[in-house]
Amino acid sequence: MQTDYKIISFDDHLDLSYLPGDFWTRRMSNALGDRAPHIEDRDGNPVWVCDGKVWGSSRSKLKGDGKKPPLGSTVTAFDRAGMTDYSQMRPGNAKLRLEDMDRDGVYSHVIYGPVFSIHVDDAKLRDDCYAVYNDSLQDFCSAAPDRLLGVPMLPPIPEAATAELYRLAKRGGVRQANLQIAEANLRLNDPAWEPFFNALEETGIILSFHIAVFGTKPNDPAFGKPASAFTSTKAFIAQFLEPFVDLFAWGILERHPKMKIVMAEVGLGWLPWVVQELDTRFDRLYEAEEFWKSKGGINLKVKPSELFKRQIFASFQDDEVAMHLIPFFGEDNVLWASDYPHPDSTWPFSQEAIERNMKHLTPVQRKKLLHDNGAKLYGLTF
Repeated sequence: MQTDYKIISFDDHLDLSYLPGDFWTRRMSNALGDRAPHIEDRDGNPVWVCDGKVWGSSRSKLKGDGKKPPLGSTVTAFDRAGMTDYSQMRPGNAKLRLEDMDRDGVYSHVIYGPVFSIHVDDAKLRDDCYAVYNDSLQDFCSAAPDRLLGVPMLPPIPEAATAELYRLAKRGGVRQANLQIAEANLRLNDPAWEPFFNALEETGIILSFHIAVFGTKPNDPAFGKPASAFTSTKAFIAQFLEPFVDLFAWGILERHPKMKIVMAEVGLGWLPWVVQELDTRFDRLYEAEEFWKSKGGINLKVKPSELFKRQIFASFQDDEVAMHLIPFFGEDNVLWASDYPHPDSTWPFSQEAIERNMKHLTPVQRKKLLHDNGAKLYGLTF
């Protein structure tokens, strides 16, 4: 697909499994020893370990030839592309990643990190791990700063998230930061989050919520069965519904009008219905205004749909249903993504996915989803 503008993918990843082995240790004190995140060989399998806890696997090979492991239940984008040499660690190699982007006809990646939160008992070590990840991500993106757009990670704890947000703002070069909302230790209506919301407005940094991957738990009847393939379908709504509604119900967006939120990989189709339902409940609230006067009054003044179009953006990668809901959603709030290199990714067939999803949209609408909306949101000038 030839365009006169550069296509931006607004949700891609630099996962734990593709990170170089010194991603943390090259910046962390030698005094930490094996407490800093590093790769160990456990039963012949390379895994990331921090302070004695295993975080997850690495695709680096401590043993073997680096070839593709036996096919498991998850097929990656690389599998679909017929690529078998995992030793190249392409997503974590800036040169190879840019080659993959060129192959896909995509100019820029907005790069999220691992879709989990860092769990370390020592709060100082935990916060250092977040800070070092974020600074190392900036180093990685410096290879092509207009093409590799990193999204720092925030601890899912109000005080720590606020401190890291201010640190990032002082460091500079940050447009957006991600809070793994499914792992937040307090609901967003808790007053402990107010300094964080204030910091977002003060710094101008965009907040994002991204889906977390937990997998099917062993006590779930679907564990180890084909039914487990559908577990993530529930997560697209289950992880976001409560915090999304809380943004409106507790007046968070209304109190913080300069706060912008990107909901990444949440599934778009359900959002317009929820916003419509929120508007209905807002109207019902004011039907009973006399009752609420006796309870201190109603502190919500702006309809949820107005707040939604003013402050919420969402990404999708392959969602034909959502494309037909754009008149309700708002064509200025939608961002296309390839989700490279995840199993749900459209890479390296993004051009086909774009055509399939957007064939009924006008050229102006397509350009908004593929470039203009995000360029305006992030202040990009290419």
